[in-house]
Amino acid sequence: MSRREFLATQAAMLASAAPSAGLLIATVSQEIRRKKVSPVELVQQCLKRIEALNPRLNAFITVTAEQALEEAKAREAEQMRGRVRGPMHGIPVGLKDLVDTAGVRTTCASAVHASRVPKQDASVVARLREAGAVVVGKCNMDEFAYNFTGETSHFGVCHNPWKHGYTPGGSSGGSAVAVAAGMCLGAVGSDTGGSIRLPASFCGIAGLKPSYGLIPADGVTPLAKSMDHLGPMCRTAADAALMLGAMAKAAYRLEPGVKKLRVGVARDVYFSKLDAGVADAVGAAIRVLGDLAAAVVDIEMPEVPMLPIVRAEAFAYHQAGLAANGPRLHPHTLHEINEGAGVTAAQYEEALREMRRLRGVIGKVFDDVDVIVTPTAPAAAFPLDPNRKPDLVYLRNTLPFNILGIPVISVPCGFTGGGLPVGMQLAGPAGGDAKVLAVAAAYERAVDWVRMPPIA
Repeated sequence: MSRREFLATQAAMLASAAPSAGLLIATVSQEIRRKKVSPVELVQQCLKRIEALNPRLNAFITVTAEQALEEAKAREAEQMRGRVRGPMHGIPVGLKDLVDTAGVRTTCASAVHASRVPKQDASVVARLREAGAVVVGKCNMDEFAYNFTGETSHFGVCHNPWKHGYTPGGSSGGSAVAVAAGMCLGAVGSDTGGSIRLPASFCGIAGLKPSYGLIPADGVTPLAKSMDHLGPMCRTAADAALMLGAMAKAAYRLEPGVKKLRVGVARDVYFSKLDAGVADAVGAAIRVLGDLAAAVVDIEMPEVPMLPIVRAEAFAYHQAGLAANGPRLHPHTLHEINEGAGVTAAQYEEALREMRRLRGVIGKVFDDVDVIVTPTAPAAAFPLDPNRKPDLVYLRNTLPFNILGIPVISVPCGFTGGGLPVGMQLAGPAGGDAKVLAVAAAYERAVDWVRMPPIA
C-alpha cells in the first residue's frame, strides 16, 4: 500500500467516525496495526477536538500540539516500516498535570507551580512513550489533588461534558472530561480517595484504581504517598486494560471465565441513602451481573474508618513551603493542608498500623467472593458552586478502597432521570486487577454501553 493510499484510507475511516469522538483504543489499535489508521491523522483529529471544545470544558491546562505531532510522525514512520510497539502505539493520551513531563510545565493546577518545567518524565510517562503512546497535553485538576469538585484549579473550573455548569468530579476531572469528550483516547489520573473513580462516574467513562504500588509514582507530585494510586481513564474497561498494560509493563488479558465467578454486593453503608436514579441504575447492573456470574450474594465489608493519613502526609509535604506559598494557594487547598497540622506523630503511626491491618482483613472477604460491587457514589454530578462546602459523602464509597489498597474500577451503568451518568464500582483482591477488568469488560459487552456525551 502506498503512503497516498494509506492516508486516503485512514482519512475516510476517521471522517466516518466523527473525528476522534467515540473511538476506542481496542478498535483503533487494530486499525493502526493493519495500517488503516495513521497516528498523525489520529492525533490531528484529537487536537482539533481540543481546539474546539477546550475553551468551553477547560479539560486541558497545557496542550502539547507541536510535540505530539512530532511523536505521532515518529510512530507513523515505525508503523509504515512494519513496527508497531503494541496496543498503545500512536494512541493520543492526556496526563493529569501532577505527572512530570520533560520540558513541559507541570503545574499541579497551582499558582505555586505555574511555571515549573521538569527535566525528565515520570516513570509512568516514560513507559507510555515506550509503548508508543502520544501525549497531547496536561489535564486540568483540583489544585495539588486536594479536592473532588474541579473547582480549585488556578487555571479555572472544569465542566462536565454532559451538563455545563456541573462538576466533572475530581481531582482528576480534566482527565475524565478529556476522555469523555473525545479529546484523547485515554488519560492518566491519580486516586487517593476516589480521584479517578468519581470523575469517571460523573463523566460516564471507565476509571481504574489499580492495586496499590502496581504503577510507580516517581515523578508524580504526591497528595499522600501511602494512599496515592496512578491509573488509566478510558471509555471502556477493555481500553483501560490495554493502557494499564503499558503503565504497569504487563499484559492484562480479559479472560472469558466470568461465568465461574461469585459477585459480592457490599450493601450496608455503601448502598445507604442513594439517589433514586443511582439506586435504579446500579440495581439493574447487578441483575445483569447475576446473569453473567455464577452467583450474586450479599456480603459484609470490614468497617473502614476515616484515618488521618492523607491530612498528615499532605501537611508534611507542603509544610516547608507554606509560609511562602500559602497566599498563592486556593483557600480550600490551604485550609485542607493546614488541617493536617494537628495530627500527632502517634496518631499518624496508629493510622498506618490500622491501614496495614485492614489490608490484611480485606483478603478474607475474597475467600467467599471473587469481586465486590458497590455504587461509585451515592449521587450523580452536582452543580458547580464555589461557595458550597464540599460534602465528603461523595467519597464515602471510594475512599475505603484507597485505604484497603485493592484494585477497583468504576464503569458506567446508566443514567439518572436528569440524564447524568451513574457509575458502578467493581473491586477485587490485591493483585487481582485482571479479574476486576475481566468482569467489568464482560458487563460492558452485555449492556453494549459506550455513549458520547452531548457536550453541554
